[in-house]
Amino acid sequence: MIDEVARRAAVTFESAPADALMARWRDRDTIVAKPLTFVNNSGQAIGELLRYFKIDAADLLVIVDEAQLPLGKLRARARGSAGGHNGLKSVIAHLGDDFARLRLGVGRGPEGPEGKARRDLADHVLSRFDADERAEADRMITRSADAAEMFITSGIAAVMNQYNGGDPATTE
Repeated sequence: MIDEVARRAAVTFESAPADALMARWRDRDTIVAKPLTFVNNSGQAIGELLRYFKIDAADLLVIVDEAQLPLGKLRARARGSAGGHNGLKSVIAHLGDDFARLRLGVGRGPEGPEGKARRDLADHVLSRFDADERAEADRMITRSADAAEMFITSGIAAVMNQYNGGDPATTE
């Protein structure tokens, strides 16, 4: 999803003054970053970038995968708890909870016998989407990149209003 945002803006990733890669728009004051730490330590890289560039946490949008949401569902919040997500726990530990977040639903994976997931959660979030999930994953990437762009131009309230109600193309 972050690669899609960078592609749309025609920017490339380079090393950052933290354990991350970053891309910067030249005509606006916006940075897109990908922490290179394990997700459990991503708050360290994000905190270092915010301090280095003197960015207020209120201007930050953290984007995470979310196994508790069905594949393709987006949920934006202006602030809140980690909700069990280790990456968000790390960011909160380094910055507090006053930053926007966009959760991208990846579900819990395909079910096997007896309705149980075929693989454990760590394997699921680190693996590629199955062929039958690819179309929905691609739609989610497009919609979440649209949401990130909206955050840059209009703020988190606009993102919540537009994207928290579901995908209009899949609802009746």
